Parts: sequence; C-alpha cells; structure tokens
Amino acid sequence: MPAPSAATPPFDPGDPLGIDDCLDPEDLAVRDTVRAWAADRVLPHIAEWYERGELPGVRELARELGALGALGMSLEGYGCAGASAVSYGLACLELEAADSGIRSLVSVQGSLAMYAIHRYGSEEQKRRWLPAMAAGEIIGCFGLTEPDHGSDPAGMRAHARRDGSDWLLTGRKMWITNGSVAGVAVVWARTDEGVRGFLVPAGAPGFSAPEITHKWSLRASVTSELVLDDVRLPADAVLPEARGLRGPLSCLSHARYGIVWGAMGAARTCFETALRYAGTREQFGRPIGGFQLTQAKLADMALELHKGILLALHLGRRMDAGRLLAEQVSFGKLNNVREAIEICRTARTVLGANGISLEYPVMRHATNLESVLTYEGTVEMHQLVLGKALTGLDAFR
Repeated sequence: MPAPSAATPPFDPGDPLGIDDCLDPEDLAVRDTVRAWAADRVLPHIAEWYERGELPGVRELARELGALGALGMSLEGYGCAGASAVSYGLACLELEAADSGIRSLVSVQGSLAMYAIHRYGSEEQKRRWLPAMAAGEIIGCFGLTEPDHGSDPAGMRAHARRDGSDWLLTGRKMWITNGSVAGVAVVWARTDEGVRGFLVPAGAPGFSAPEITHKWSLRASVTSELVLDDVRLPADAVLPEARGLRGPLSCLSHARYGIVWGAMGAARTCFETALRYAGTREQFGRPIGGFQLTQAKLADMALELHKGILLALHLGRRMDAGRLLAEQVSFGKLNNVREAIEICRTARTVLGANGISLEYPVMRHATNLESVLTYEGTVEMHQLVLGKALTGLDAFR
C-alpha cells in the first residue's frame, strides 16, 4: 500500500472512514443545515419533552421543517424539494441524532402520507394536499396498523363500502404517528375491490384520533389511535392508482429507507457521548478511555456505526439510480436498527450508572429504538423477507 501523501488528512474519529469524501456538496449542505436546526430547536428541550411525554409546538416545528425543505424532501413538484435520496437520508440521520420522535414526524409526513398521495393520488388530490403538507401547514398521518393486525396487514378489519357515489369507512387503526395533530389521514381499508387508500380530513363526522399515552418509547412524539365510525367520504377521497396491498407496502418501503439512515443518527449520538465520557471519567487514577476493555467497546461501536452509514449510503445511491429493491431496504433496516440498539446499550455500559440519566441522551435513544425496531417491519419480518429472497421459499405462513 502506498504511503499517505502530505495532502492526506489525519485520522478523524468523527469520520474514520472518510465517508464525507463520498458526499456531494449539496448533500453536505443539507446535512449541516438540518444538524444546525436540530441543535437549535430540539436538543435544548428534548430531554424535558421526553420526560413529560409530549411534543409541544409540533405544528410550529412542522412549519419550520417545511421551510427547511425536509417534508417530502425527495418528492418532485408540488412544493417539494426534489432532493436526492442521499440528501434525504442524511436529513433523517441528523434528525434522529436529536431524537427518533422528530425523525418519525418527518418520515410519516413525507415518506408515508405525502408519498402515498404523490404516487397514487389524482392530480386534484396532489394539488389540494401536497403543497400545504410540504410547507408543514398541514400534517399528515398514515393509517395501516390495527389493534390486532400489525405484521399481517392482509388481515385488516377496517372496511369501506359504497353508499351511492360516496364511501362509508369503518374501523380502527393503532400506533399512528401524527394522528392527533393531522389535518389529513391516509387510511387503508378493505373494499369489494380489494384494499384501497382513502384521504380522511380531520373533523370528518365519525372520525376521531385520541392520543395514546403511557408510552416508555417515542415519548416526544404524537402517537394516536384512529377511530372511524361510518365516516362518509366523497368518491374523490379514494386514491385512484392504489389497489391491493402493494400500495401501502410500497409506502412502507420508502419509509424504511429513511430509518436505515435515521437509526445511525441515534447510534452516532450514543457513540459520541460514550467517547467523550470515556475521555473525562476517571477511575483508578486515569480516564476510563485508557483501559483496554473500554477501548474495545469504543472500537466495536465505531465499526458498526460507520459500516451502517456506508450501507445506508450504498442504498441511497441505488435509490437515486432507480435500482433499489425492497429486499435491499429490508437488508438495511434489519441490520442498522439492530446494530444501533447494540451501540446504544454498549454506550450505556461505558457511562455506567450515568447511562440511565436523562442528563445524557443514551437511554432515551435506546428506548426510542425499541419502537423503531418494531415499526415498519419487525426483525422477524425482515428476516423472512430476506429468507424468501435467498431461498425462493415463502416461510411467512
């Protein structure tokens, strides 16, 4: 191997593999802008929000995120930024480095609700909803999961039937991010024509969205139940281009891509916290970072963190090239969330008893990631997706 030239920068503990050299100037600008916003608007308050179990000022935050171009960032037209998949991924990483709840707000808005309208909606629906959603003036939610049907959406009980030219929609959805503050809900339900998507405006008679409380994860996030009791909707409330489960599942795949990046943001914060702590915390007369076992932990955390970022970057390049497969997204979601949780848990051990304190972000990120591990497909579901892709045999049933 040739010796490094005089122009080669020294080893950077914050970017040990030189990944920044692989990013375009536009990508770096997006990353730095979102990082600065999160440092100003989220980090000073997030521990208090988490402890109180609320996300105050969520509508104001949404408008600020809209002004940044972070809502529906990778979508084209209708007020959306049309940014690259890599730029969007970096934004997710920086948002989740602050808190998973903030990244979830953005993911559900852009990658689920807006993406569903953008891909499957009529031109009239797109013009009605997307510009205001891109600006953060209207918040959206995505209703697929039900109280008894999470990993198996094919068993959903929500249904819609025709009544003249209208639709009557009935059912319940559970664990819906943004539900109580949404101006529009994208709700999936059974019909005689198969599974269809419906745009349900807030305030529609028979529709309510009570907030779910007593959570120990994603506490700084609005999570709700959607209750639909013969909600009457006009014919033009249905998404015309979506028929069957392929519609909602494609939206989930788009959202999972953001999680591949976001989980590494939570992991980065925990790793950086542990690294700083190890340099200042003294035991037996010297910093604990000088002990072999602590250095082994730090090395392993750095290894998995930056491998995960490389994987996310690779998937982003494939998405930008129009070559990203759903199975590849499962690969990223399974690996990166699982490794992020392990990084958080290891960081907690470096901090010792201080690791459980909200004075540090480690336990907050660890508990948040327990939700991220489950939503958008559990570990087991992604293992089966990959198992089927590898063997050609379906083990889901």
